[in-house]
Amino acid sequence: MEQARNYVCRSCSSGVPMGHKFCGRCGEAVPPEIVSAQTLYFGDMQNPAKAKLILIRGEGMDGLSFHLKAEQHIVGRDGQLPFPDDPFVSRRHANFFYRNGKLVVRDEGSLNGVYIRVRGTVEITPGDMILAGEQLFRLEMNPRAADGQEPDGTYFYSSPKHPSSFRLVQILQGGSTGMAVCARGNALQIGREGGDLNFPGDLYMSGSHCRIEEQDGRFTLADLSSRNGTYLRLKTERELGHGDYLFIGRKLLRVELNTN
Repeated sequence: MEQARNYVCRSCSSGVPMGHKFCGRCGEAVPPEIVSAQTLYFGDMQNPAKAKLILIRGEGMDGLSFHLKAEQHIVGRDGQLPFPDDPFVSRRHANFFYRNGKLVVRDEGSLNGVYIRVRGTVEITPGDMILAGEQLFRLEMNPRAADGQEPDGTYFYSSPKHPSSFRLVQILQGGSTGMAVCARGNALQIGREGGDLNFPGDLYMSGSHCRIEEQDGRFTLADLSSRNGTYLRLKTERELGHGDYLFIGRKLLRVELNTN
């Protein structure tokens, strides 16, 4: 894999020089597939990358770095940054490119999209897709109430209702829908425990993970300092900053910009 240039130790996160089989700090062995993937060209020292992607989580490939030196870098099952082992990555999934000296990512019409980690609080709209822990949700407006009488004067019997303007719909693998949870009032909190929507068995979910809120018809998504972050699906393209995290398929990537 020509794009793989260096390795970050899984145990202590230290950089391991090219060709070394063990981490010099903690002694952790470098996986054989990483050793064979690391190739250093003299030209690389003369042509430093403006940015690179660090693979944080990726089925045995953790720690690989991809240097972004060209004008465009296609990520997919084919392309300059290939992930052929990930069934959730499209053949042409995303493109990392430079515009006016800034790194930009664009979804290339992939099936499963590109998810960007939320920093603080961001504005969202109905139809947006949200990833928290291992759970995927879609924000939806609640259907309009139809509580009137039927022509024969009968009312429809139902569970008690609470004032609510929106709901979250869980999206299951394959695209089918799971739970649909209506907010009570103008907010809905997700987490492992103590929230409106709880996932006690999700190891990547924090106790209080994220919160969706509606005020005067506008919606916001706030990450509640969760350990693993809350992610929002990219609609078209996005300029990236140092330290941004992205999910592409099952691959979690971190952006590092060269500020020298």
